[in-house]
Amino acid sequence: DELVLLDTLATAQGRRPHLDIVKEIADETFMPFTVGGGIKTIDDIWALLKAGADRVVVNSAAITNPELIRAGADRFGSQCMVVSLDFKQRRDGGYEVYTQSGTHPTGLDPVEAARQMECAGAGELLLTSIDRDGTLEGYDIELTRAVAEAVSIPVIACGGAGSVSHLAEVCYQGH
Repeated sequence: DELVLLDTLATAQGRRPHLDIVKEIADETFMPFTVGGGIKTIDDIWALLKAGADRVVVNSAAITNPELIRAGADRFGSQCMVVSLDFKQRRDGGYEVYTQSGTHPTGLDPVEAARQMECAGAGELLLTSIDRDGTLEGYDIELTRAVAEAVSIPVIACGGAGSVSHLAEVCYQGH
């Protein structure tokens, strides 16, 4: 019931969102449309909304500048602000948030980062396991549950789905 377009390389490549592509897709779809990638400023958010996006997903800029999330929520509403948290499991069993298309470790714990983003005004979290993305072996249920239980906003699990049973598992066990 929602289309999400993520340009996962835009920030790492120093590009802004492709507004022409967003407009073209928005003109052809009749469902909620969420767009992320390369968002660094309030003006980027506004440009995407004017091009037809209903909501935006912010990853790297949310971590380096949480004020962007607060300003976006104040201006457009928290329902418009989705924060994407990409994470990897460390060798010691803990987890760490990464930015820049999963290439820059931040030292941040995903559960704590989720709480901070909720406080900053995020209306939803997109939680992606870098380790499991593309594996088709299932979601990281443990961390998904920890984040979902730590915040009061919706959490979308991403990374690892390979079957319908994985979807049920993340919903019921991952909360």
